[in-house]
Amino acid sequence: MRSGVGLFVLGLLCFCSSVFGQGAVEAQRGVLIFCDDPSVQKAVTSALHKFNDRLTTGYKLALFQILSASKAENGSDSVYSLEFTSRRSECPAEGSKPWTDCNYLPTGHRAPISCNATVHMTEKETVTKQVDCMIDSFIISERVPCLGCPEEIAVNSEDLKVPLVASVSKFNTISNSTHLFTLHSVGHATRQVVAGFRYQLRFDMKKTTCAKAEHKDLNDLCLLDEENLELANCNATVDLAPWRFEQPEVQAECESGPLPTVIRRRPPGWSPLRNLVPAPSPAPAKEESSEEDATSSKPSASPSVNNHPFHCPSNPWKQFKRVQPQIPAEPTDAKAVPSPKPSVEGAFSDTDLLS
Repeated sequence: MRSGVGLFVLGLLCFCSSVFGQGAVEAQRGVLIFCDDPSVQKAVTSALHKFNDRLTTGYKLALFQILSASKAENGSDSVYSLEFTSRRSECPAEGSKPWTDCNYLPTGHRAPISCNATVHMTEKETVTKQVDCMIDSFIISERVPCLGCPEEIAVNSEDLKVPLVASVSKFNTISNSTHLFTLHSVGHATRQVVAGFRYQLRFDMKKTTCAKAEHKDLNDLCLLDEENLELANCNATVDLAPWRFEQPEVQAECESGPLPTVIRRRPPGWSPLRNLVPAPSPAPAKEESSEEDATSSKPSASPSVNNHPFHCPSNPWKQFKRVQPQIPAEPTDAKAVPSPKPSVEGAFSDTDLLS
């Protein structure tokens, strides 16, 4: 009899444990909420700030879309479970500007970066407990760096001052212009550790009022010649080893005209590599539609704009327009392309291989 009662009580306890345990799991998972809810946007903002604080190289991430959001209560805390996508911004990781003031980097991968986060929020504070984003550069830097590989660096980095000055000086030495040119904008820069540092630079320059016959090098008297506007752009490779007290070795391929895509522009009174600001964004052009192209610049809380359940995914935070990498220009001495040799009768041609 006692054995039967014991089994009954044990079975009842197991049943209650199963029921209440399942309820606890459901409570922990939370309930779905709107992706464009202000509290969700606040939680995602906190998560990206937390993730960007961990970055030491590359560029900060900026929000693209919020994919899903759920909310659970844990005492006085509201626990948000978030899934969202992000994109690299134009703001360097070591910079002080928050990602909310940054624009997307127009080059790089077309697909957005997947992220997930857990954020605890009270009336007084918001704390990100966990955030992960699937970016190769972040994962690799935590495991093992690629020693000797070119590394992209910010175009306004102070490390570029010496190689850029040397490159502009090299152009002024070899160019046929009667006047000196000065730096206008930097489009792209990488640094590689070899027997020293090797910099790969893409930049353009503007003509100044200083004639070569009167000025050997650039100085404070060399102002931009706005009346006779003339630009030139270069691909330069600079080898630099400061500890050997040697002059930088510069190899440059230059041509007339501006950079095909000017990302950053030199404002009046700007000294080299200081206070570079983004160029005005061009008016959006009509292109083929894709899943990641944005149709609006900011998310909207209006259900008429976003008819998806729970307004998920949210509207893109900003419009993303990818710019294809530019093909390096040919050297200036390659003015004419030799015409193909006349075909010899009876010789094979490419069309014969297709038959």
